[in-house]
Amino acid sequence: MSLESDIPSWVQALAGGGLIGLSAALLMGLEGRILGISGFVRSVLEADPKLKGPSTAFLLGLVLVGILAQFYFVDTLTNTQPRSYMITILAGLLVGYGTAMGNGCTSGHGVCGLSRFSYRSLIATLSFMAAGMLTVTLHRVLMGGM
Repeated sequence: MSLESDIPSWVQALAGGGLIGLSAALLMGLEGRILGISGFVRSVLEADPKLKGPSTAFLLGLVLVGILAQFYFVDTLTNTQPRSYMITILAGLLVGYGTAMGNGCTSGHGVCGLSRFSYRSLIATLSFMAAGMLTVTLHRVLMGGM
């Protein structure tokens, strides 16, 4: 069953953004924690007993929602470009290394850092965006307009 035809894409985007903002506000207000995926991963890997359970639940929720969404948003989530598993693993490791170097990820800096008017998060987010644009541009040039 696909819900895509019933819900306009702008409504989906608005709802998703609203839920991210609400989640970030609730986590900050109730727990005093910044919503950033790398922070949750770090909590699980460092085995902080106070944070490990909630962080694990959050990360499992991300994975499970992604799996469930494939059944409801089939056309949107269909991968039309073949991907190499090795390139995907390498990309994931590079992103992990980058988040450790940048003291946070795009969700932490872009959503929570910018909303707190953090200058460091502004620089990090601009860097993420510039690197992404450069990567896409280079990929298109090197791959012949793909």
